[in-house]
Amino acid sequence: MRALLTLTVALLSWEALVRLTGLPPYLLPSPLSVAAALWSHRAELAPAALLTGGETLLGLALGAALGVGAAVAMALSPRLGRTLGPVLIVSQTIPVFALAPILTLWLGFGMAPKVAMVVLIVFVPVAQALYDGLMAPPAAQLDVVRTMGAGRWAELRHLRFPAALPRLASGLRLGAIYAPVGAVIGEWVGGARGLGAVMIHANGRMKTDLMFAALFVVVALSLALYTAIDRSLTRLLRARGF
Repeated sequence: MRALLTLTVALLSWEALVRLTGLPPYLLPSPLSVAAALWSHRAELAPAALLTGGETLLGLALGAALGVGAAVAMALSPRLGRTLGPVLIVSQTIPVFALAPILTLWLGFGMAPKVAMVVLIVFVPVAQALYDGLMAPPAAQLDVVRTMGAGRWAELRHLRFPAALPRLASGLRLGAIYAPVGAVIGEWVGGARGLGAVMIHANGRMKTDLMFAALFVVVALSLALYTAIDRSLTRLLRARGF
């Protein structure tokens, strides 16, 4: 109810701003104009949303899997952790927009560069969050499992990984929020289809209402993905006693 109330106030304020200032539609369309564009262009937006959603889900799955694998590998090998840890931090300083043209050049104009963009966006928060969680168990607990003769793999399986699940969940939630952004950025640079391509084409035709409509669909896609993952992770954590 609070979210719905906030959204309603924001839309009413937006509508009032447009009416009171008399801004032309090509600068800032009203919410009613965006809603009309959303309905009138539904035949264009629906398949674009399906394509962007498919790229997002595939990239999210691959990025999460690679992130988990990298975090586990760094936890099992301290030397690898000392090597890749700084690399993960430095990678966050690289603007995502700068990578999109390079990936398009390397991988072409199909789905591959869009999925790769999503993988890059999802990989780092998942890997960093899980690695931090794997390295966080108290020293006393580690001493107990080592005294009982547990090897490095058994220690990871029975102590480190279960204790790191909340941090892994946080990384996955962040990945779910940012994943559609990666797909849209890839479509901006080198895509003929998808929501990003719809936004670029609408911008070229000065159809700002259609741009906002496509943006609304991107936001809805992000929220739906985040909600689904958040609920699934919440159930998993509750089942594990968190």
